[in-house]
Order: sequence, then structure tokens, then C-alpha cells
Amino acid sequence: MAIEEPRPQRLQWVALSLLVISVCINYVDRGNLGVAAKSIQDDLHFGAGSLGGLLGAFFWTYSICQLIAGKLIDRWNVNWVYAAGFLLWSAATGLTGLATSFTGFFFLRLILGAGESIAYPAYSKIIATSFPESLRGTANALIDCGSKIGPALGVLLGVKMIQMLSWRPMFLIIGGASLLWLLPWCLIVPRLPYRKILEASQWSPSYRRLITERKVWGTILGLFGANYTWYFFLTWLPYYFENDRHYSKDELAWIASLPFWSVSIASMLFGLAADALVRRGFHAGRVRQTFVSAGLAGCCLFMVPAVLVHQNWVSNMLFALASICMGGFSSNHWAFTQTLAGPEAAGKWTGFENCLGNFAGVIAPWVTGLALHQFHSFIVAFMIAGVVLLLGVLGFSLVVGEPNQVKWRAESLPLDTVVNRASVSS
Repeated sequence: MAIEEPRPQRLQWVALSLLVISVCINYVDRGNLGVAAKSIQDDLHFGAGSLGGLLGAFFWTYSICQLIAGKLIDRWNVNWVYAAGFLLWSAATGLTGLATSFTGFFFLRLILGAGESIAYPAYSKIIATSFPESLRGTANALIDCGSKIGPALGVLLGVKMIQMLSWRPMFLIIGGASLLWLLPWCLIVPRLPYRKILEASQWSPSYRRLITERKVWGTILGLFGANYTWYFFLTWLPYYFENDRHYSKDELAWIASLPFWSVSIASMLFGLAADALVRRGFHAGRVRQTFVSAGLAGCCLFMVPAVLVHQNWVSNMLFALASICMGGFSSNHWAFTQTLAGPEAAGKWTGFENCLGNFAGVIAPWVTGLALHQFHSFIVAFMIAGVVLLLGVLGFSLVVGEPNQVKWRAESLPLDTVVNRASVSS
């Protein structure tokens, strides 16, 4: 007989609200270099290729350090580990305003990536252990809303701050203001229930076990496909609007943020819709698999024509529709991973998946820079992103296959160990 999972307490909802704010800050910090790219290029005379490498630097440490992050949050209190990562990345953001060379920028982007690598394994661990399946779509959608509102606000406020103060004060102010988030988080952490998270951390599959699971590789391919386009948008879309669509700074502040607002609103709606279907008895894994696959396919369908049309208003409408479809993916993707992984493996699976999937953040800015240098047009870059999106659809659908939770302990532990641990937990 199925055991009903306890509902999250009010304090856990408060903590989730703070996490939503923090992921908003997270994406402001990782995206502000894209907002300032044109100004930095003009001041420091970086070429398109160098700029592409700089925009991708963050993702080297962000990707590689996911493996370390997954182990850290399984060993120590995830809430404090997350606070340490937040402190590191906020400091790196502020110090970027003092950088004077390509090497300085590159180093600080590496530090930023290392700090932010803690984020998604931590979110996944907290949600998988604190929220029942029927609320995980909503919880993950709220996190995802923060990840989309962040770039939207980052573009909107960043452009205004650059206009008023220049790009250096923008980094200093954003980095300093971000640190204020740590005050309420450090006050609430000692009061959060940690027992369930601790129980889920007593055992987790090894990375050696993870790499033998086909479903893991399906989610990695899917995330890579989605991340390629998402980071392409995050790092190059403001540049595209300013240079190819010739928007003024005032227009850019709103137009370049529109796709991110669209994803944010759609993500919340799709997350609520998926949870509603799960509560009505539909198979949770199949529901979330459908949302993520259809979302990526729809994004490709609208994104490529958006760059081909000449009328700006039509292009903006198509970008908005592509972003709405992306919301179907982004609201349910981590909930899908949590369903497949279960509480024991949620942190480590998320770290491993995010490690490899986020190399798209290294490749997308670099490939886009090369495409611009070679063809002097964004059309090829957008078409490449569309093809990679379709690879992501294949990953989430065909490679993952049946969307059921992996039975880790039954496969990985001797029978007597499973029985003993089950008796202790009961």
C-alpha cells in the first residue's frame, strides 16, 4: 500500500521562497556579462572570438564542479553548503567590476562558475526530500521562474545601470547587493527540518553506478540540447538584438528581456498543469517526460523562423512563442530527474547531469562566436541551436525510455543489507 508523503511545513515554503530569490540572483550574476558584452568589447577591444571564449568561461568550472557539489551536499548539511557557494559567486560578481584584462575576467568567471555549481544539486536534494511528487512540479517551476526572472531583470536593470553608471559599477553594485540574501538564509537554516534530508543522504549510488544507467545518459543528452539554446539566448541574445535588429539601449532593455519573462510565466503555468495531472492519477514520469520533450520541440519550431523573418514585431512574437515552449521543458525537467533518481540519488544525479549537460554553456557561446566570425550572420548559429534542441528531444524520449524510478538499492546492495536498512527506517 502506498504511503502518503507528508506535506511540507510553512517554514519549508519560506525556505523555497528564499531559494527562488537566490536563483534569480544566480542568473543575474551569470548573465550580466552578456548584458555588458558590447560595452566591455568597446572599452577593452575584445574580438568576437575572445568574447565568445569569455562568455563560455563560467561553464568550465560550473560544469566540472557539479561532481564535487553532488558529493558535498550528500556529506554535509546542504543548506550551509549552499550558503557557502552563494557567498563565493556573489564575491566573484562584485570583483568583476575591477577586472582590467581578459585574464582577470576569465579567472573571475571561473570562480563564479565554481560557486554556482552548488545551486542545482542543492535545489534538487531539498525539493526531492521536502516536497511530495504531486508538488514537485510546482516547487521546481518556482525555482525555474527565478532562473528566468533573473535574466529578465538582469537585462532590464543591467542596461539601465550601464547607461547611467557604466559597466564597472554595475558589477560592483549587483555583487554587493546579492550578499544581503545571506542574512535571512542564515537565520532560517538552523530552524529547518533536516532529519529527512539526512536520512536520504545515508546512502546514494556511486558515480560508477550512475554511468551504467541508460536513463542518466538520456537526461544528460536532453539537458545538453536544452542548455545549448538557453545559454545561447543568455549570452548572445542581447548582442543579437543590439547589432542585428538595431534596437536602441532603451528598446533593448525591454525587448531582450521579453523572452525571459515569457519563459518565466509559462514555466509556472506548465508546472502547475503537470502537478494537476499527477494529482488526477496520471503517471508522474510520463507526464513530465511529455512536457519536457514537447517543450523542446516547440522551442525549435518557433526559434529558427524568428531569426529568418525581417519584421521585428514578427520576430519578437516568434521568440516569445519559442520561450513559452521552453517553459514546458524548464518547469518539469528537474522534477523529471527527481522522479527517475529518487531522494537517495537526486543530488548526485543532478550534479552529474548538470556537469555534462552544462558543457553546452562552454560550447554554445564559442560556436556562436565562430559562426559569427565565419558567416557574419546569426542565421547559422540559430540553426545549429535548433538541431541541438532536437537531439535533446531524442534524449528525453527515446534514450530515457520508460520514465520509471530506478531501483537503486535493490540493484546495488546485498539483500540482507536492504532488509536491515528498511527495518531501521520503519
